[in-house]
Amino acid sequence: MFDLDRWREIFQSINKNRLRSVMSGFTVAFAILLFTLLFGIVSGLSNTFTDAFADDAQNAMFVRVWKTTKPYRGLQTGRTIQLRNGDYDYINDEYGNKIQYKSSRIYKNFTLKYKNEASNYSVMAINPDHQFLEKTIINEGRYVNERDIKDKAKVIVIGRLIKEDLFGQKPALGKRLNVNGSSYLIIGIFSDEGGDNEERKAFIPLSTAQMIYGNNDYISQIALGYNPKLSLDAAVAFGNQMERDLRNKMNIHPDDQSALSVQNMAEANKGVGQFMGILYAIVILVGSGTLVAGIIGISNIMIFVIKERTKEFGIRKALGAKPSSIVGIVVQETVLITTLAGYLGLSFGTYLLSLIGNSLEEDYFIKDPSVSTGIVIGATVVLILSGLIASYIPAKKAANIKPIVALRAD
Repeated sequence: MFDLDRWREIFQSINKNRLRSVMSGFTVAFAILLFTLLFGIVSGLSNTFTDAFADDAQNAMFVRVWKTTKPYRGLQTGRTIQLRNGDYDYINDEYGNKIQYKSSRIYKNFTLKYKNEASNYSVMAINPDHQFLEKTIINEGRYVNERDIKDKAKVIVIGRLIKEDLFGQKPALGKRLNVNGSSYLIIGIFSDEGGDNEERKAFIPLSTAQMIYGNNDYISQIALGYNPKLSLDAAVAFGNQMERDLRNKMNIHPDDQSALSVQNMAEANKGVGQFMGILYAIVILVGSGTLVAGIIGISNIMIFVIKERTKEFGIRKALGAKPSSIVGIVVQETVLITTLAGYLGLSFGTYLLSLIGNSLEEDYFIKDPSVSTGIVIGATVVLILSGLIASYIPAKKAANIKPIVALRAD
């Protein structure tokens, strides 16, 4: 490996046989390039799916209701189904051990005003666990807590962009905000990975909204986070069972999806996982085929090269060269070409992915296509080892023949 004379000889051989060296390298580089592009695109699709669900916890579930579209148990169609605090308590009592987070929701659109600045924003009444269901990031202050719920406190947590809209660069924490004519204390400012729309929302205690804006126990939606210890199949089964029980409790037809539905992230995660598994399997199949083609290409070239150099090896042996030195030169040359070509293929593939990344996201919703360095390095190592084997076997055979036989070879 550290024999300078051997390296000088290897570079002389490469320079003397440029076309053969280029063809050997091209086979490897193209295989790694295609492998990189395929995995990069599939990785980009995976990123797209991940970002699509970035706004909510991965274990989130949402219970939604509307109007019935089918008669059931003597009740007519067109009934408006209304969720109440009792339904929230029922879910907690029945399935508490399968639930990590829980929160009711009430949706409102209010005018928020501070001094001369005012605008209309989405305001959501929630329970404290909602922070984790929505992956809310508190930048200043705190979130709504259980004491706020108990005291029906008039407090509010505002998004980062609401703070910028109404307060600019001035501090907002601890200030009073006019919410649809009522004064609320700003107790927190948050950010959200879901983007600008999410950061132009505000949160108030659920009990406060029920007291001030209706004096009732109505809720718009129930959000849950299933126990993360549940497998995806168990989480899907839990969601289905809860939906059946709620339909029975509210006298809703089992097939009436309009009246009640449970959106379960476990179903989405399971579907995405299966889809991505199929895609990766296809890519591995195609990529493996490409690598095999590269290996066959290297093998064919090396067999031809070694046959071409048989007389040379005979002269070396006649001059006293050991078979191991002959094998070493061939193998070292092959590994050098394969390594350099693999690196070029990897570098060019990575460059192409970065070059076309924005257009893929805009046109095909493939976000940030990239590939794990470990995967491509692994593929390169496989090719290098294959090239080593492809050169070692015929080189070993050629190095073991007698000099007189080698010198007579055509």
